[in-house]
Amino acid sequence: MAETLLVVEDERKIARLLQIELESEGYQVRVALDGTAGWTAFLEGGIDLILLDVMLPGISGIELLRRIRSADADTPVLLLTAKSAVEDKVSGLDLGANDYITKPFEIEEVFARIRTALRLAARTEQQSPPEEWLTADDLKVNLQSREVMRGGKELDLTQREFDLLAYLLRNKRLVLNRDQILAEVWGYDYAGNTNVVDVYIRYVRKKVDEGYGKELIHTVRGIGYVLKETP
Repeated sequence: MAETLLVVEDERKIARLLQIELESEGYQVRVALDGTAGWTAFLEGGIDLILLDVMLPGISGIELLRRIRSADADTPVLLLTAKSAVEDKVSGLDLGANDYITKPFEIEEVFARIRTALRLAARTEQQSPPEEWLTADDLKVNLQSREVMRGGKELDLTQREFDLLAYLLRNKRLVLNRDQILAEVWGYDYAGNTNVVDVYIRYVRKKVDEGYGKELIHTVRGIGYVLKETP
């Protein structure tokens, strides 16, 4: 059965182009031309992935993303952003966007990022966690509820930060290089720089390690990273 994509884009020509190209790839496509219509379409359900423009009339794209993530942590959301809109990209990723596509874009890049996001979502849905909680020292991560606890305190991680931490925990005591982490957390089709791994490791360390005495995430110089307990 074909996946259903929701395109939330106020520029009619871009929205129509995306609809035609995506339907030619076999997807079912719904189009919303403003944030309010996008929220209504999301609430109707049956959406497998959302392409969301940041600059929207009515409800902004960032606000719409916040509402979507408050109701649904799993449906992939890809942001459509202007090339220079760094703040929007960061805000969107922090709120749980899975990826972003910079305008103007090549349609093949859009296809690749959609395939990656849908594949990762399907893999997550099909996985049966070997245990409810993953642990290391006083860190606990629940793969089902996506709760993160350290020293009895609940931590607030973005979706990408959680996925990164969960991958490190699943491979506790194994040294992982940047390419491995990038492939598993961002997807094999990800075309970005491996520096994004270093950036997100820093984000996760700040939330998980700072202020707790024992560091759990360690850098292995020249190779990558490892999560392990230390005496």
